[in-house]
Amino acid sequence: MRALIQRVKRGGVKTSGAHTLIGPGLVVLLGVGEGDTEADADFLAEKTANLRVFSNSAGKFDHSLLDVKGEALVISQFTLYGDASKGRRPDFAAAARPAEAARLYEYFTKALREKTVPVKTGVFAADMEVEIINDGPVTIWLDSRQRRAV
Repeated sequence: MRALIQRVKRGGVKTSGAHTLIGPGLVVLLGVGEGDTEADADFLAEKTANLRVFSNSAGKFDHSLLDVKGEALVISQFTLYGDASKGRRPDFAAAARPAEAARLYEYFTKALREKTVPVKTGVFAADMEVEIINDGPVTIWLDSRQRRAV
């Protein structure tokens, strides 16, 4: 499972006339890969909620989303599994099938909410207009398959 996390002053998503806004907080573009499990989602939810990417009074990254009581906007993003190493058209074979991806996307958002993070979402597999007013800019790439045993 992959997440591209952006610290934002505000973020939003428009789908079929609905408009959802957050801020300040994190916009999480979440991709589910073939073979991902609930353990991957749990790992990323924990990491997302506790990732220290918000500055303290000295300007150092020292506060998490939980510390600043920020919101999260989670957007499904299968294109994070695009492989453009050959040719000019990305291959998305490494992305999970839609039914499994939707299930794990919902599981991730639930796991993040269980950590007391206010979560808003886009609509899975819908065409969306995503607005991101990046703060910093701060953008972090997480991949659950790159986690190390502690």
